[in-house]
Amino acid sequence: MTLPVLYSLRNCPYAMRARLAIYASGQQVYIRDLVLSNKPAELLAASPKATVPVLVLKANTVTGQCDVIDESLAIMQWAFSQTDPNNYLHSQSANALPEMLAMISQFDTEFKGLLERYRCAKRYHEPTLTTDRQACEQYISKLELRLTQHQYLMSNNPSLVDLALMPFIRQFARVERQWYRQAPYPHLRHWLNHYLQSNLFTKVMAQYPLWLESKQEHIFGNSPSSR
Repeated sequence: MTLPVLYSLRNCPYAMRARLAIYASGQQVYIRDLVLSNKPAELLAASPKATVPVLVLKANTVTGQCDVIDESLAIMQWAFSQTDPNNYLHSQSANALPEMLAMISQFDTEFKGLLERYRCAKRYHEPTLTTDRQACEQYISKLELRLTQHQYLMSNNPSLVDLALMPFIRQFARVERQWYRQAPYPHLRHWLNHYLQSNLFTKVMAQYPLWLESKQEHIFGNSPSSR
């Protein structure tokens, strides 16, 4: 195995942000797309959690065993620890990474649950739709405020937190599309549209044959010659 192996699900926001970081950092992996109803035995052997994304690294030269990373944020940090040509970690500031990790943690532990309630309320036509949306807006409004101050969430340059949150803000925007288009978050819409229309997002959302069906290895990532 000459490259790490990434088990991924195309539309899963956690897998999406892992792929964003891998591509933006200039890494390459073998991507194995799957469906949750048919999980490869190799995935189950690598990670008992059996959720995506899972990154299986090259064999450790000491133990001979492969190291496994099965948390999306950890995969993102791994990618940028290898190479970070556009400084997504904002390494010039000692406080930047702790601040970004704290923001990501808040969205992962608080906003994500509220977003799921909001999505379910829309799907099942529940009367709590408006109040569930307003609960999400407490977090959305904080992002809007940040984006009134600079182009991205941390500064005028993209960062780890932009890539980590974008897939979930994309989900939020798709729940009530008509409401979202006229909502008082113009800076957030501009920020999200920038990503959705980018070459980065196009590459990250490319569709690959399901690995269990083809058993062919496809390389995903940004080759050194194109960085």
